[in-house]
Amino acid sequence: MSALPSRRLADDPCNRSKDDARFFRGWLKRPFVTGAVSPSSRALGRAMARFVPDAAIERGEVVLELGPGTGVVTQMLIERGVREESLVLIEYSAEFCRLLRARFPKATIVEGDAYALEAEAALAGRRIGTVVSSLPLFTKPDAMREALIGKALASVAPGHPFIQFSYALTLPVKPERLGAVVELSPWVKLNLPPARVIVYRRPA
Repeated sequence: MSALPSRRLADDPCNRSKDDARFFRGWLKRPFVTGAVSPSSRALGRAMARFVPDAAIERGEVVLELGPGTGVVTQMLIERGVREESLVLIEYSAEFCRLLRARFPKATIVEGDAYALEAEAALAGRRIGTVVSSLPLFTKPDAMREALIGKALASVAPGHPFIQFSYALTLPVKPERLGAVVELSPWVKLNLPPARVIVYRRPA
């Protein structure tokens, strides 16, 4: 009898204790898609969420999240004040999409390629206020990175951010190629490996 609750817990998509194993399996299957062997830390998620503009949250504008994985950054966005129903998440992994739908039932989950940025149907006419990305940009060619960030910046109002984290010392795209400015956070040492937040904006 005692084995039944533990079995239910193991199968529960909201059981976050299994996330490291889920993420590692995803990395083994598709290392250039998943990009990391474990989810981002809550500290890194909080650092990213801080760059979402207060005004965008107050107006209920959409936060478009690319590559949310198991939803660590998503949860930090909600704790920052972003309404769950204002979240549109684009995730490639079917397994992660199932987790996200269970964990964030009010959010809109799109299973597909975030590099295509095909979210128009999911937006239902709503304005995107911020784009947040956990995509492993350095696994893609320069032209694909530039196209992704350029399209993301074109989808938000001038001055609004494209928020990305990176483990690298160099920028994924030079801001002048995008007509943008860039802001960098301090290194988040509580993430493994340490990472920093890179924020691109086109001047208002």
